[in-house]
Amino acid sequence: MRSFLITSAACAAFVLAGAAAAQAKPLTGHQYLASAKVNLAQARATALHARPGKIVGQELEKEKGGSGLRYSFDVKSKGTTYEVGVDARTGKVLENDLDTPD
Repeated sequence: MRSFLITSAACAAFVLAGAAAAQAKPLTGHQYLASAKVNLAQARATALHARPGKIVGQELEKEKGGSGLRYSFDVKSKGTTYEVGVDARTGKVLENDLDTPD
C-alpha cells in the first residue's frame, strides 16, 4: 500500500510538471540535452517538490557546482520568485534561493 501511494504521488508530480510546462517559457539550452541524464519533466518535478509554486522560467545551462550541467527554474511562490537549480546528471537540488537580478 505504501509503495502504491509513493508511486501515485510520483506519477501525479510528473503529470503536474507536464501541465505546468505548457505555461512556462520554453526551455533554453537545448544544445545540452544530449548530456543530461535527467529529463526536463523529472527536473521540473524535483524543482516543484523543493519549492512548490509555478515555474515561470526554465533553462539548461553549464554552471559551476554539481556535475556542471543544471536545469535552472524560476519558481513563483506566494508572490516571490525563487531560483531552483537541479543537477541535470544526478537530479539533486543544487540551489533553492531568492532569484536575484544577476
